[in-house]
Amino acid sequence: MNERESVELPEPTLVDKAVSVGMWGVGLAWMTPMMSTMMLGHAVLGPDRIDRFSRLYTRGQIALTGARYETVVHPDIDPNRPYLFAQNHVNVFDHVVLYAATPHFKQGVELEDHFKIPVYGWFMKSRGTIPVRKGSQGQTEEILDGFRAELDKGHSILAFPEGTRTTTGRVGTFRKGIFYIAQALQLPIIPVAVTGMYEKQRKGSKLLLPGGVVTVNCEKPIETADLTPEDVPALTEQVQRVVADKVDAYWQGIEGGRRA
Repeated sequence: MNERESVELPEPTLVDKAVSVGMWGVGLAWMTPMMSTMMLGHAVLGPDRIDRFSRLYTRGQIALTGARYETVVHPDIDPNRPYLFAQNHVNVFDHVVLYAATPHFKQGVELEDHFKIPVYGWFMKSRGTIPVRKGSQGQTEEILDGFRAELDKGHSILAFPEGTRTTTGRVGTFRKGIFYIAQALQLPIIPVAVTGMYEKQRKGSKLLLPGGVVTVNCEKPIETADLTPEDVPALTEQVQRVVADKVDAYWQGIEGGRRA
């Protein structure tokens, strides 16, 4: 398996499919009341004051997939400093995987159309998720304003620079837009590589497999304070390379039998 190959996964059995149906049912039974409760909390208390409850929800959602959850956080990450967390985009659980890995309140960036999705979309909108209009130009100032408002509250930002979930298990090309905003705001960037989730559920498949290990790798922060707009393409490539190298090393470990 080399860096350019798509990851091949075993064909699911009938037992896998039956277990998957049960796991989706249990997961939705957890998600729906939890998100509904958090939406009420957002309205009454505000998202910051129920952050512990949000962490309970995210950890529970992962636990209900049967996965063991691990985090590897670089010691240079300051728990009291806002960051842009740039995470690889794998599956529908991406919104919960990183959240509990560090103590930062993380505000997401989401397609505005997703706010129409029952429960999930309503929840994201209620907590102040920054909207992005699909295919629209001239949104930079609006998104900048959204970032500034969150940073003023001491919040960090969570974004998925690939813009779409992987269909190969590998990390795709990162789009530059989010990095131009980070540079303009002098917001340091944490590359985040999530491994173990592609095997559980992936784009184009409703199959959800139990067990395994999901690891969130929060890498060394990359400063943007001394960068110019001309530096952003190289910055984008640097962040993408850090994330992709970690994911590629994981798959190479699988192939070599070094990972259970």
